[in-house]
Amino acid sequence: MIQFFSALKSSVFSLIAFFITLSVVNHFQSYWLVKINLIEQVLYGLFVITILLSSYFNRSRLALAALVFLLFYLNESQVLPWQTWLLSHREWLLLASTGMLSALSVLKDRGLLSTHGIYRVLLLSSIGVASYYWFDIAALLVSQLADVATIAPWLKFITVELPLMVFFLVLVWRCLREKSLAAAALLVSYCLWLGYFYQIIVLPWSVLLSLMMVHYLCVVMIDSYFLAYRDELTSLPSRRALNQRALSLGRKYTVAMLDIDHFKKFNDTYGHDIGDQVLKLVASKLAQVKSAGKVFRYGGEEFTIVFPGKSPEQAQPALEAVRQAVQDYKIVIRQAQRKSKKSRTGKKSEQVKSVSVTISIGYAARAAKLNFEQTLKLADQALYRAKKSGRNNVSD
Repeated sequence: MIQFFSALKSSVFSLIAFFITLSVVNHFQSYWLVKINLIEQVLYGLFVITILLSSYFNRSRLALAALVFLLFYLNESQVLPWQTWLLSHREWLLLASTGMLSALSVLKDRGLLSTHGIYRVLLLSSIGVASYYWFDIAALLVSQLADVATIAPWLKFITVELPLMVFFLVLVWRCLREKSLAAAALLVSYCLWLGYFYQIIVLPWSVLLSLMMVHYLCVVMIDSYFLAYRDELTSLPSRRALNQRALSLGRKYTVAMLDIDHFKKFNDTYGHDIGDQVLKLVASKLAQVKSAGKVFRYGGEEFTIVFPGKSPEQAQPALEAVRQAVQDYKIVIRQAQRKSKKSRTGKKSEQVKSVSVTISIGYAARAAKLNFEQTLKLADQALYRAKKSGRNNVSD
């Protein structure tokens, strides 16, 4: 459920930001319309940069989507030799492109210049072929179901509208399931393509594609940032982000080091999968720390909280509240058990167990002539004292 709402938030934010930008561009047409020829020339460079950067940063789905739209733009510019044929098959063009976007949303990002890239190109090509033959299949379905009175009024929507609805639902589902801005970017591309095809959006195709490529580039840069500065397991800022944050701290701050008590024993007892779940749950509780504390994953089962501009007296109640919240949270563990000889069903039974974990915390304030690393070391020494004092406590 947490993953669902997290993915929903990032997708909605991405969609709103893009369509606000689209509205602004539409409102100020008089400023850029006189430079439309320049935009059309710059667009080719945007395509090349987007494809290269997306490939380099392993965002092959966006690279392939950009490549697909580049081919369609070349068709609109009457560069491709089959432009006349495509003009007479506009609905095929619509289904093929939206089907490709839908398929890309389901795939995982893989290296583009590899066998995975070849397979993906073949998949997109097969979607184009399937879209071509879909019209014959849809015509056959319509003729077979024409005598069914209950669905006869809806048969006119089978050929185009039904596939479009399926593709849209797949894209929305991926946006809700995948915490990635790439999935939202593919949904935006779908909406723009439909808006242009049905003339709901009256902006020039070159302008829409320019906005789309800039959106792709922003997604690549943002995803790359989070890849470098976010811990993948807990979604907290990583140790690298902590080091960057330390450079912007003032003269007054408090640093806390936290450690999950007996975590190695917990891992050995319940397995690393359960251990990872515990790390996620503890991280979610730490992220709720008050007093403007910023949480980082330091490494392993250790976390760091930085309180900029706060004294130890101001930070201590927030740390105590976090310690109590982790202690009070009951973790439900489900472990599959092997079927017994007396079992008649032959199915594995499941053992449910409720456990709790605790954390130890040490904190220290920056003193005169001490840098961040030295203050962090003092907090680590305080953490060691907290563990020596019986764990599950806060020590300065």
